[in-house]
Amino acid sequence: MHILVHIALGFLILYLTYCSLLFLFQRHILFPRGQIEAPSPMANNISGLEKIWLDTNEGKVEAWFFPPAPDHVTEPAPAAIFAHGNAELIDFWPEEFKKFALLGIGVLLVEYPGYGRSEGSPSQRSIVETFVAAYDALIARKDVDPSRIVLFGRSLGGGAVCALAARRPSAALILLSTFTSVRSCASRFLIPGFLVLDPFDNLAVVGSYSGPVLIIHGRDDNLIPYKHGVALYRAGRRAKMLTYDCRHNDCPPSWDTFLRDVESFLVDAEI
Repeated sequence: MHILVHIALGFLILYLTYCSLLFLFQRHILFPRGQIEAPSPMANNISGLEKIWLDTNEGKVEAWFFPPAPDHVTEPAPAAIFAHGNAELIDFWPEEFKKFALLGIGVLLVEYPGYGRSEGSPSQRSIVETFVAAYDALIARKDVDPSRIVLFGRSLGGGAVCALAARRPSAALILLSTFTSVRSCASRFLIPGFLVLDPFDNLAVVGSYSGPVLIIHGRDDNLIPYKHGVALYRAGRRAKMLTYDCRHNDCPPSWDTFLRDVESFLVDAEI
């Protein structure tokens, strides 16, 4: 019995040490900005791109705005706010989102504090502050219809736009490869949820969201399991779900197909 007690205490100490290390380094895991290659000056060569610097308590944070294509625009036009994944930059997304301009939709790509050329440090608090500032700047534009704002988040970005949806009105919510909450993901690492500093409770937001919600998830997602997408879909009052045969980082497998699916969703939502 004495030996068993010592073994149990040994395992307890190891577990508490493991939890302590994850608690201390969790923001390095959730926001791995140090592992992302330095951004290039590519923005200088993108036609029609407008650079915006947002003033936050963390310092200046960058955002890029793509206006709708001139031959597809009816002013004021709808606009989408996009939040990317945790190991990405806004620099990764212009080619895909320039296609949204052909639908007559402006797109605002918002960076996270501490990412790319932006000042500050990422956390749920600083990200929410940044996206609220981005939203307020967007709806103040004369070429944007504030009643037709679409919030679009990929992976961690789903947490950013859900948090924004809880603070500002929007016409629709699109979640691509998104988790129900960071706390629900913590169980995969065998740690209690109360240790999570940045919970991003997407499930609660989707459950209370009154507008249309589009959930997109890869059936073989190896990072955020498909069941997260299903749970978000079931929680939504006016939710639609698209399932693609792909994993996490190759979702959607075809952007042309994805664009048609999103267009159909936005038409049905009268956006």
